[in-house]
Amino acid sequence: MKMPPFKLHMPTSIDEAIEIAKQMHSKEEEFDWVAGGTDLLPNYKWHLNSKKNVISLAKISQLTELSKTHIGAMVRLQDLADSELTHPVLAKSANSIASIMIRRSGTVGGNICLDTRCYWYNQTEDWRESIEWCHKCDCGTGADCRVIPNQNTLCVATYQADLAPVLMCMGARVHLISISGKREMLLNDFFELDGMKKNKLLPGELLTHITIPKETLQWEGDYQKLRQRESWDFPEAGVAVLWKKEGENLEQLRVATTGLESIPGYHEDISSELVKDWNGKESIKILSEQIRKAVKPVQNTWFTPSYRRKMVKVLTKRACKGLLGE
Repeated sequence: MKMPPFKLHMPTSIDEAIEIAKQMHSKEEEFDWVAGGTDLLPNYKWHLNSKKNVISLAKISQLTELSKTHIGAMVRLQDLADSELTHPVLAKSANSIASIMIRRSGTVGGNICLDTRCYWYNQTEDWRESIEWCHKCDCGTGADCRVIPNQNTLCVATYQADLAPVLMCMGARVHLISISGKREMLLNDFFELDGMKKNKLLPGELLTHITIPKETLQWEGDYQKLRQRESWDFPEAGVAVLWKKEGENLEQLRVATTGLESIPGYHEDISSELVKDWNGKESIKILSEQIRKAVKPVQNTWFTPSYRRKMVKVLTKRACKGLLGE
């Protein structure tokens, strides 16, 4: 489909970007931020909630800083995967995203703020019109949700990004800026259980960077992912497991999931309870089953909810192999 027209703004600093956003706000004009454009621009081509103004972050060098504890929003996914400064589990999750061509354009900020997906939503405008609109992009019709009908209040589109579960396990914080000033929060608190709102970004607010606590840089772990094709697809399910050991004793354990609900899941209540009486293979078996029960996928991706839940159990076991020295 033909890309709808929009005005592209190209600021060269964060301050300039916020000033443009301030001007848009004063005129009551909607806009989108664009980083790598690997998600936003295809959505625009399909006429999915496009705006008349787009502010590009491509020329803002302040957003490209990368260190062990600081990841700028404009760091390219492939650079994150290749860097010796990146935690091995985070590098693995970055390297699992799409294809190398996408990773060379896609960014860390874009992946964290990825739009939620649903096969009733991520289709061409003609396709969506032919079967009636969905709640997330109803084109002014007030259409109901196609996945869970007759409620018309909540969108259950699925969050399908790979970096968030690993960063959540690492205790990462997101740093935001808007015309109202700066703020930060734990990544665990950043997401909203609503496929339309997605996260706690305010209108015109921008994610500038992510910070990681030094104490989790030495933790071990793994990330396991279910997808249709190895070189392209979004996760149908993803499980990150990170742990801290003192000798043979397991001190801390964290588990997070993605690709299953409108937000990534952080399962601290389950993992922290099991650490108290950790018993190797038996505890991993219990952990895997409890994570399976905790997730609640719906029928809006390619694989069925029942299969995705079963695979969460498998992925959790695989991600825990390092705990057994395997």
